[in-house]
Amino acid sequence: MTEELIVRGAPAEYVSSVGAWDTLPEHLRRRNLKRILILHGSASWKAVGREFPDLSNFETAFVEYGGQVTYEARDALKERIEAEQFEAIVAVGGGKVTDLAKAAAFVSCVPVLILPTLASTCAAYTPLSVMYTETGEMIQFDIFPVSNALVLLDPAIILDSPKELLIAGIGDTLAKWYEANVVIAELPEKTTAIEVAAFAARKCRDNLLELSEAALLEMERHELGTAFVKVVETNIMLAGMVGGFGDKYGRTAGAHSIHDALTLLEKSHDVLHGLKVAYGILVQLVIEEKFSEMDALLPFYKKLGLPTSLAELGLSEVTETELLQVADRAAREGEMIHLMPQTVTSNVVRAAMNTLEEYQIAVEER
Repeated sequence: MTEELIVRGAPAEYVSSVGAWDTLPEHLRRRNLKRILILHGSASWKAVGREFPDLSNFETAFVEYGGQVTYEARDALKERIEAEQFEAIVAVGGGKVTDLAKAAAFVSCVPVLILPTLASTCAAYTPLSVMYTETGEMIQFDIFPVSNALVLLDPAIILDSPKELLIAGIGDTLAKWYEANVVIAELPEKTTAIEVAAFAARKCRDNLLELSEAALLEMERHELGTAFVKVVETNIMLAGMVGGFGDKYGRTAGAHSIHDALTLLEKSHDVLHGLKVAYGILVQLVIEEKFSEMDALLPFYKKLGLPTSLAELGLSEVTETELLQVADRAAREGEMIHLMPQTVTSNVVRAAMNTLEEYQIAVEER
């Protein structure tokens, strides 16, 4: 390992318990924060806004985020924070709301406190934001040298979220193992931080393969069971620990590079992040020629409804020209896919995507 590894292991404080949101006023008082900007989503706020604690003893402004995480939206929030002298941002919502809040908080030099409404990504845990263009194409992720100040995770809130978003979170989190392992396995020496990242990545895989079906059944029954809570914390806390301790060696590799490239396609913008990542896992496994691993994984995909082909992503009508653009983007210089030991070119990516399609047909014909 020749490059610097920076551990960003956890938020400053993390609470996971039923009723955790109710403690927000006390946490604000402990930090001597009085003027608060609350950034929230649209659909999620309609669903859980009634659960938001009473902040009548604080000076507050409620702002609905605009639907995308852009530098323009970040800078607009920064201007408002500075003009109205807000002392903190409270983010209430899913990954994009959280990422926008983190980006704006960092450039405004104020703390960010996060109340997640979904377990579809590890955004609540990690000090980074994935940035997009106005049209929804992923640009890059920005890593911040400041931890999130607080995460208040209430599993009962997540229990009321859409089931398909938890499934997407499972797809995103499953990638933590496949992407971290392909990189860490090549390291001649493993620091203690890397060993923690590897352990967390393996636990992500093991927890999800063992508990996901039971967790989703509990969700359908509206039952706050052990499996459900463990899957929620796997998607948020354990997933965040992989990149938090492993840095670039544990954050992303092939699967997320495929996701990022797919965002070039307007047709993909309505497809959930975790579903695109789940598809990317399979493309990565083809590049690695790990077909036995893929055979072991496919039944799990089928049970949960994770996509195994472009058609299942809703992208069956994508043209060859568009697929070549995706392959070029996935393999461009500087992409994390090049952390894999294989030599990855755009031709390799495009061939892997095609092989995956053919492999699915062969599996169905068995």
